[in-house]
Amino acid sequence: MSVTWEALGGGESLGWEALAPGVGRLRLPVWDCTVGLVAGPDGALLVDAGSSVAEGTRIRQEAEESLGAGRRVTHVALTHPHFDHVFGAGVFAGAEVHAAVGCGALLASAEGRDALRADAVANGLTTEAADTALESLTVPRHEVHHDHVLELGGGVRPVLTAMGPGHTAHDLAVLVPGPRPVVFCGDLVEESGEPQAGQDAVPSRWAAALTRLLELGGEDALYVPGHGAVVDAAFVRRQREELSRRFGTAW
Repeated sequence: MSVTWEALGGGESLGWEALAPGVGRLRLPVWDCTVGLVAGPDGALLVDAGSSVAEGTRIRQEAEESLGAGRRVTHVALTHPHFDHVFGAGVFAGAEVHAAVGCGALLASAEGRDALRADAVANGLTTEAADTALESLTVPRHEVHHDHVLELGGGVRPVLTAMGPGHTAHDLAVLVPGPRPVVFCGDLVEESGEPQAGQDAVPSRWAAALTRLLELGGEDALYVPGHGAVVDAAFVRRQREELSRRFGTAW
């Protein structure tokens, strides 16, 4: 069963974009983050979860309405541990939450949670919304060391891949195989602005992570950035070259 993306068009919808049969994404307001949805007959994977409990609640409502017939999001993949991608995850009760190895320990630690809160508030989230998100924050219990395949039924088998350090120390990508593969890149790739390298970035490894990303998706894939419009392999290569020059590293 494919997602009925047309059911999400118009009105008060957040604005879903179809990428392939059963695969879609939306660009959230304010921070222009991407959320992805991959649907199979036996389950559905959400890629990232928004920047607050309120945003996560709205994402869940629209995603599960689109899935239809009482179906729900069964898996959540967090591409990296930044507030605008993880603070909505707490509303997906019952879903299996996946992230790159090390992400769970970071989100469970007092230091990691304090950093998340500080970053969220510094970027404009209210203290009340940040505190509410931290109270319900879901710590990933399924950590990906290399590759992990999810079985969503009907031959829908997204691949979760730990990309190694780059934008953060815990970057995860999601490949959806198909005639034209779709790769959810997290913030390893950004289209709507220059890639942001915060205190938790690992600049010396970022360009090499993009090489692995290109190997994962191939030349014909659609690459979905953490922020901005969908891009192609040529864009990812250009961003890799820019990051290599910016940080003086090889790929």
